[in-house]
Amino acid sequence: MRHPVRLLLLLLPLLLAGCSRSPESGPVEIRLDRDVCTRCRMVISELRFAAEVRGPVEGGGTRVWKFDDIGCAVLWLDEQPWKDDPRVEIWVADQRDGHWIDARKAWYVPVTHSPMGYNLGARDTPAPGAMDFSAAVAHIRRVESGEHRHRGADAHVHEMPHAGMEAH
Repeated sequence: MRHPVRLLLLLLPLLLAGCSRSPESGPVEIRLDRDVCTRCRMVISELRFAAEVRGPVEGGGTRVWKFDDIGCAVLWLDEQPWKDDPRVEIWVADQRDGHWIDARKAWYVPVTHSPMGYNLGARDTPAPGAMDFSAAVAHIRRVESGEHRHRGADAHVHEMPHAGMEAH
């Protein structure tokens, strides 16, 4: 009886170390009102618009970057030298219940408001007026280059009116 206990005590640290490693694929949990968007630095407060990019890191393995809007994820990924690496995964939350969807397989529907104004909600099934990932990316780039007031991380910071002045 004594030997199995010793064996368990010897193996326990190895088992715990194996459990604590992050997975090499798939999305990770978003901690609402605690995690911050990698691109615009705003707190992620609405899971239904959240997105994640998993990509390679120096030395091997992968890492996850979190975003408050699929638009931030797409535009940030465009700037990464490894964007075409086959290990890159893009995940987006379903706007209806927040479950994770492979962003390249999701359908995107226009919504009235999203955190950064790209105004797309993702879902795992087609819907009237829905667009596929490539059409959604084109929409995001069009909004960013023409209609969108926000350009890059610095422009996502909203100015507060001075004391005594009304915001218009």
